[in-house]
Amino acid sequence: MATVKTIYKGELRTEATHLQSGTKIITDAPTDNNGKGEAFSPTDLVAAALGSCAMTIMGIVARRENIDLKDTDFSITKIMAAEPRRISEIQVEFNFPKLDIDDRQRQLLENAALTCPVAQSLKTELVQNIKFNWQ
Repeated sequence: MATVKTIYKGELRTEATHLQSGTKIITDAPTDNNGKGEAFSPTDLVAAALGSCAMTIMGIVARRENIDLKDTDFSITKIMAAEPRRISEIQVEFNFPKLDIDDRQRQLLENAALTCPVAQSLKTELVQNIKFNWQ
């Protein structure tokens, strides 16, 4: 059974629908690749998926360890390369609120992020630079 149904809307735009929830995502080609840049590009979604997956898996570990990661924020930077055009690096920087955790728990959270399913699915040539800022 399909997970996503996508329709090409023309002018380098797609509309993807998550079939289980009905949530929609619009993509646009970026301005540096003939697009309008009015929405996430497909490569932006790949970068966002890495950060969101890492955060989600840390959330699973945090729940098990009774750690509240609420208000953790993270920024994602996507770096493109040419010939062939591709993502060459994704940088994710996590900023954690003050947490009462020990070194073991910190290591569990970092390992969870670094081994999330999206991280494990990307080519090894794609640099994944993950930074953890603990208070």
